Amino acid sequence: MTQRMKEIARTIVELQVELDREIEFRRRALGVRVHDRLVEFERGIVIEQRKLKTSVRAFLARSSFGVIITAPVIYSMLLPLVLLDIWISVYQAICFRAYGIARAQRRDYIAFDRGRLAYLNWVEALNCAYCAYANGVIAYAREIGSRTEQYWCPIKHALRISDPHQRYYEFLEFGDAEGYRTRLAAFRELLAADGDDIAAGTRAASPRPEAEEQTSP
Repeated sequence: MTQRMKEIARTIVELQVELDREIEFRRRALGVRVHDRLVEFERGIVIEQRKLKTSVRAFLARSSFGVIITAPVIYSMLLPLVLLDIWISVYQAICFRAYGIARAQRRDYIAFDRGRLAYLNWVEALNCAYCAYANGVIAYAREIGSRTEQYWCPIKHALRISDPHQRYYEFLEFGDAEGYRTRLAAFRELLAADGDDIAAGTRAASPRPEAEEQTSP
């Protein structure tokens, strides 16, 4: 990476941290506290939330016919999602141990905390749980995939891709043959103790020894 690219990556991380801080301020303003992965509400907040709860009958009455009949199709995705969840966990348990790669922590990607919101009826809470699981499993699989890519092929694409994973920005430039041959081992070594810093948004990608880096103009 060039110095300018490093500066941009650092700015992205700083902005993400600032955004997370603002989200936390807003959450506290709404009376929500999170401690040791447990969600708590200030006194009186739950009572106010229950006043805005819609009954299941009213909720279904306002739903369109198309929404109702497509619900089974939506929930049919649970089967491939569960299979992905199980298989990607088995994959990293076997392969990451063999390769010496730090394993992604599943709990950091899948959270079922929305069920505690008193303004949701049971159908809405179920929908939220489904979405949390679906997107969480995909994020979990993406992180495992990104670590695999860093181990085997830490090279950027020549073509622009939409929303690449966070490790991607630290990958070698397309066509940098010398960099690939001389620094592939360094990329792999970083994975051994990488942990979930990137998933937590604390840095854009794994740092590399400056002595090994050749900055392009």
